[in-house]
Amino acid sequence: MARTGSALVIAAVLFASRAHAEVEFTMQADVEKVGTEDTFRLEIVVGNAPDGAALRAPDSSNFEILGRSESSQMSYSMGPGGAGVMNQVRKFTLTMRANETGMQVIPPAKLTFGGKTMTTNPVTIQVVKGRLQPERPRRAQPPNPFGFPPGFRLPPGFGPDLDDEPQAPPSQPFDGDEPVVPRGDSDLFMRMSADKTDVYVGEQVMITIHLYSRVDLSSVDGVTMPKLDGFLSQDFKSPSQLNSTQRVIGGVPYREFLLRQKAVFPLKPGTATIDAPEADITTGSILYTGRRVHRKGNELKLNVKTLPPGPANAIVGRWRLSREVSQTEVALGEPVQVKLTLEGRGNLQSVTLPPLNPPAAFRAFDPEVADKPNNSRSHVGGTRVVEYTLVPQQTGSFVLPEIVVPYFDPETRKYDEMRVDDITITVRPGTGGANVIGTPGPTNNTLDGPKNQLVGGGLKSLRHTAKFSAPPRPLSALPWFLPVALAPVVLSMLAAAFAFARNSLGQRSPESLKKREARAARKRLAAAEKLLSGGSTTAFYEEVERALSGFMTAKLGTPTTGLTRAQLTSKLVDARVAEADRARILAVLDLCDLGRYAPGMGEASARRKAIDDAAAAMEGWS
Repeated sequence: MARTGSALVIAAVLFASRAHAEVEFTMQADVEKVGTEDTFRLEIVVGNAPDGAALRAPDSSNFEILGRSESSQMSYSMGPGGAGVMNQVRKFTLTMRANETGMQVIPPAKLTFGGKTMTTNPVTIQVVKGRLQPERPRRAQPPNPFGFPPGFRLPPGFGPDLDDEPQAPPSQPFDGDEPVVPRGDSDLFMRMSADKTDVYVGEQVMITIHLYSRVDLSSVDGVTMPKLDGFLSQDFKSPSQLNSTQRVIGGVPYREFLLRQKAVFPLKPGTATIDAPEADITTGSILYTGRRVHRKGNELKLNVKTLPPGPANAIVGRWRLSREVSQTEVALGEPVQVKLTLEGRGNLQSVTLPPLNPPAAFRAFDPEVADKPNNSRSHVGGTRVVEYTLVPQQTGSFVLPEIVVPYFDPETRKYDEMRVDDITITVRPGTGGANVIGTPGPTNNTLDGPKNQLVGGGLKSLRHTAKFSAPPRPLSALPWFLPVALAPVVLSMLAAAFAFARNSLGQRSPESLKKREARAARKRLAAAEKLLSGGSTTAFYEEVERALSGFMTAKLGTPTTGLTRAQLTSKLVDARVAEADRARILAVLDLCDLGRYAPGMGEASARRKAIDDAAAAMEGWS
C-alpha cells in the first residue's frame, strides 16, 4: 500500500526540449464524485520538461495510491521562421482510492527544474461512503498538447483511448462478483467467494478461493481450508501449480490464481458461516528471492432455507433412475440379474435408494454397489449402479414392484419423482419338473403363487402285480451261519481289548483328537477335492454341501437334507451346538448357494476357500 503522503518523487529523466518549446504542466482527475470503495485515475501531464527536471506527486494522506503507469510521446513541428520545434510529452497516471468522505482536495503536483518550481492546480473531489454506479460523470479531457486537429486519433497512451473503461475480465468464476480490495494488503490478498448465498438444505454451493497479486510469486506453501461443520463437501479443483489469469479490479490490473474450489452441501437450515481460509505465500521469482507472508481471506455467510413442504424422503438434486433385468422368463433355480442405475447432479454420497423388495418366492443376495463420480463444469454428480442377484425358489409368475423416488430440483425449485415400472418374471419348472427348491436357506412359509402342485412325475398307480414262490431255506440252517454270526462278537471283543490296552498305556492328547477329526472331515470332502482344479462349478459346490450335510446327519442322528434354515438352526440348538459353530456351518451353506449362481465363484481360490471353510466347520464341532 502506498499513500501520496510518501512524497513520491519521479526522477528527472525527461528529455531536453528544443527551441521555443514551452513547458506545460497539468493535473486532472477523471471523476468529480467517487465512493470510498471506488477507484479513480489522476493524470499528470508534463510537456517539454527541460533536462534535470524532477516531478513530485501530490502529498495527501486522504488518498491511497493503488497503481502507477507512465507513457510518453514525441513530435517534431515547424515553428515561426521555419525553426524546428521538438515537442515531448509524458503522462503519469495514478490509480487512487479515497480514504475519507466529504469534499477532499488533492494538493498540486510540483515540477522542479533550473531552480524553478512549477505547480498544477489542486483537484477537488466529492467522496461519499460505499460504491457508486459504474457510469460516473467525467470531466473534460485535458487539452491536446500537440494541437492536433479535431477528430485526429492519438497514439495509444494519450487522449480518450486511455480513459476508456478497462475491458471485462475473461471468464470470471461468478459473473458480477468483483472482490473487495483490502486497504492494508492491496498488492497481495485472498478472497473466498460463493456462486450463491441463498440456498436450500442439500443444495450445492460452489466455493472458490482466489489469490490476487500485483507482485511476483514464487510459491504458495500451504492453504488452510476452513472447517466445514454442518456441510458435506467434495473437492472440485485443487491445482498443483500456480497458473494465473488477468483480472482488472476497480481499474487496477491483477493476476488471479485459483487455489481451491469445493462443492459444499448444507445439512441444516439457518445462517451458515464458513470461516476464512489462510495461506502462507512466498513472493519473488527465479531471478530474485522474495519474502514469506501470511494472508487471511474473508468469511462467507449462507442463508440456508428449509425445503418446501413435500415428500419426507426426497433427495436433492437433478436425477434420473432406470432398471434393467437380465431376463424375464427363467427356469427354477436360474439367477436373475436386476440392475438399478441412478445418474444426475447432486451429492451422490448422501443419496439412499429404496430397497428392491423382490417377491418372497425369490432369494435375494446382498447387492453390489458401484459409484462413479462425474463432474460437469460447475456441478458435481455421477452415477450409482446397484446390482442384485435373485434366485427363484418356486414356479409361477411374479412381479417386481415399481420403484418411485421423489427428489427436489433446486434449479426449478419444485419436487419431481423418478419412477421405474413394475416387471413380471415368469419362472418355469426346473430340471426333472421340479416346482420348488428345498435347499438349506431362508424360506418364507407364505410364498406367493400356486400351491399344492404335484412334484416329480405325479402319483403312481396303487395296484401291484404279485409273484408267488416257495419260501427260501432259513439262514440258521446253513452251515456257515454260526461262524458268521459269532464273528462280529469276536471282533468287537478284540477291538475293545485293543482300545482298553491303548488307553491303559496313555491318554490321547487334544492335538491327536483334533488331527483325527480333521482327517475324518477331509475324507468327507474327498469328492469335492477332485473338482478343485476343474469340473463344473455347480457340481463342486453341491459336493461340498453334500459332505457337510452328511457330517451333520451323522452328528445329529437325523437327516438334514432339505431342511429350511430355520429348521436346521433349531436342530443345531437342540443338539447344543455352540453359537460360533452354528455360524460357521450356516456360512458354508450360504457360500455353497452363492457359488452356484454368482459370477467369479468358479475360481480356484474361491473353491479352495469353500473347502477350507467346510473342513473348519466340521473340525470345530466337537
